[in-house]
Amino acid sequence: MKQLFCGLVLNRRQRTLFYIVLASFILLSVLAGAGLLSAERLATNLPARNAAPSFDHLFGTDWLGRDMFTRTIKGLTVSIGVGMLAAGCSAIISLVLGLIAAIMGKTVDRIISWFIDLFLSVPHLVSLILIAFAVGGGFKGVVLGIAFTHWPSLARVIRAEVLQLRGAEYVQISRRLGKSRWWVATRHILPHLFPQFIVGLLLLFPHAILHEAAITFIGLGLSPHQPAIGIILSESMRYLSSGMWWLAFFPGLSLLLIVRTFDVIGENLRILIDPHQAHQ
Repeated sequence: MKQLFCGLVLNRRQRTLFYIVLASFILLSVLAGAGLLSAERLATNLPARNAAPSFDHLFGTDWLGRDMFTRTIKGLTVSIGVGMLAAGCSAIISLVLGLIAAIMGKTVDRIISWFIDLFLSVPHLVSLILIAFAVGGGFKGVVLGIAFTHWPSLARVIRAEVLQLRGAEYVQISRRLGKSRWWVATRHILPHLFPQFIVGLLLLFPHAILHEAAITFIGLGLSPHQPAIGIILSESMRYLSSGMWWLAFFPGLSLLLIVRTFDVIGENLRILIDPHQAHQ
């Protein structure tokens, strides 16, 4: 019995893989559901308006009779797409600046380090709102705002990793053999940064999605004609006082679930590639 129990207990690596698979399944289910759900359920249906959650409408309907479950799933897909694009741009900025700061000399390093400290000293949401407002809001404003405000933390991590790798023996040998800084950076340093880049990219997604929803909620984000979660939550505020609680509860809960899913994937992937924790 004891051997059977020990066989059923998962070690940290197995639990980590299980969490990654489970979170990935939830994420893929949302993306697949958005493609399978019929767009007809988003059409105006006045006889079914203001309906509470039921088997026919799992998340109820809104003031126009639109199915809130369909709106929520499609809204999550839009938010995930925007978050992925913005987080990807931000991660690339982090990688480029982190490499430049570590290989282009002390002067460039001090300048980039100053920019990192400057952006970290200002709350993300404040900078995001200013950038989104300056470029006119909309899809472009959201992507540019997130991309230019979420890079400092990852850039600092990459810079520290590059500084450590730069002192490795094989890097020093390449430098003595006459290899250029960029050759050493692309052939020796960049491949070692790939795990940190992927984990950092995944951990940027939750912040990107939440901030996209936040500025869309206040009217500086995506167009009201797009079914994003921020727009759904913003519209629902006018009807909460009349008892239509499901208009905000289910979309908000779904957004938190997706954010937590990305967070779980990123954190567990970080544990999986960490040599000090992966084999525990």
